[in-house]
Amino acid sequence: MANNSADHPPGNSVAEVDHEGDFGCTMMQLRELMELRSGEAVSKIAECYGDVQGICRRLKTSPIEGLSGNPADIEKRHTSFGKNFIPPKKPKTFLQLVWEALQDVTLIILEVAAIISLALSFYHPPEGDNAACGEVGGVEDEGESQAGWIEGAAILFSVIIVVLVTAFNDWSKEKQFRGLQSRIEQEQKFTVIRKGQVIQIPVAEIVVGDIAQIKYGDLLPADGILIQGNDLKIDESSLTGESDQVRKSLEKDPMLLSGTHVMEGSGRMVVSAVGLNSQTGIIFTLLGAGEDEEKKVKKGENLKHFHSHLDNSLFE
Repeated sequence: MANNSADHPPGNSVAEVDHEGDFGCTMMQLRELMELRSGEAVSKIAECYGDVQGICRRLKTSPIEGLSGNPADIEKRHTSFGKNFIPPKKPKTFLQLVWEALQDVTLIILEVAAIISLALSFYHPPEGDNAACGEVGGVEDEGESQAGWIEGAAILFSVIIVVLVTAFNDWSKEKQFRGLQSRIEQEQKFTVIRKGQVIQIPVAEIVVGDIAQIKYGDLLPADGILIQGNDLKIDESSLTGESDQVRKSLEKDPMLLSGTHVMEGSGRMVVSAVGLNSQTGIIFTLLGAGEDEEKKVKKGENLKHFHSHLDNSLFE
């Protein structure tokens, strides 16, 4: 396939155009395919690729041997289809946590009470009113009025202590959680076939075109299309909310989604979408988890478009 931008339909990203000659399908085509289910997906595969083996051929992978594991090929797949990494949502700053702690209704009531108490402690009625009331107990009242601000200040001080302790606890919990999550992601491995050998690699190193082996108990780390299955049942409740297990087969529903659990059986799948382009990544992006990364990608694509138009205008 010639790498000519005039031959490509509009709407594809520059990264896809640059590497369309390397693979027989683009990231967006695979992403759109993974949004289909059951009969629609089977019909689309038959119409566009012939069968699942056709998808493997376009992705330049062998259903039996898997990928070669060549670093240049892996890098090319990273560039064309993305990496299997979903950037976490930007952590909240300590000041944001302080502001959230201040939104507690009880603390707001205490703050208002403290402000009113301080305002009243600094308010002194006109001297004429004091003379009319007499001077009985005047010394005691004067001492109480001078120390009246202490009550309001004590309330405010207590509120500040509670807010700072709450914010610090939330900050430390979030830091520990992110450290634990990072360690789990680094240690989590998945079984793939490369060079005809069954090996385990970190989930982050899985690329589009990998042949992954799945079995009971696995949490799928990427989207894929079933190549071979044995009584395979998947729990898709984390994505669809449906509690019923879904039976997967080549004839009825070969689509396997990231973030779902294998409840029964085993099989093999060809990885078709990773990271932000997987179904889990799309959901995380909608929730705001991958906004920064997606903005960087779009910015890079816009720069490539600009340079492409600039080159064309210079040649003209």
